[in-house]
Amino acid sequence: MDFGDIYQTYFRDVFLYLCSLSASENVAEDVMQETFVKALKAIDTFDGSRDIRAWLFTIARNTYYTYCKRQKIYADMELAESRSDAQVDFTEQLADEERAFRIHQFLHAMDEPYKEVFSLRVFGELPFDRISMLFGKSPGWARVTYYRAKKRIYEYMEVMENEKDQL
Repeated sequence: MDFGDIYQTYFRDVFLYLCSLSASENVAEDVMQETFVKALKAIDTFDGSRDIRAWLFTIARNTYYTYCKRQKIYADMELAESRSDAQVDFTEQLADEERAFRIHQFLHAMDEPYKEVFSLRVFGELPFDRISMLFGKSPGWARVTYYRAKKRIYEYMEVMENEKDQL
């Protein structure tokens, strides 16, 4: 298969997967471009023993983690700049953003394979049969893993709401 065909076939899946990791389309686009550059350079090393999509997702995940490490340097500067902006009444927006951020923190700390299955299903919009192919498992395994991850998130949200109510 020509690399142009690989790009055309899988760029959307890789983009959605990166959106699930980063929660930002701009970051996902940047990392996706870098992912396909790396894939093009390493296409000769792909042995075909796995699904090419899984190979691309692995490159994308590692590229995203590298991106995050690079961006951590700038995070403190951006945080300081955002604090100096004029204050606007955004208490509800802040509460929703804080809640979403805490859920993303919980998701980020969640054990594998729950974290990745949940991200692929929700953010990557992949069907269970595709997710199961990535892990070499059955679609039933993917469903159970997804629902267990979802249950853990719901339980975490309930605890978070109870703590908020006690304050």
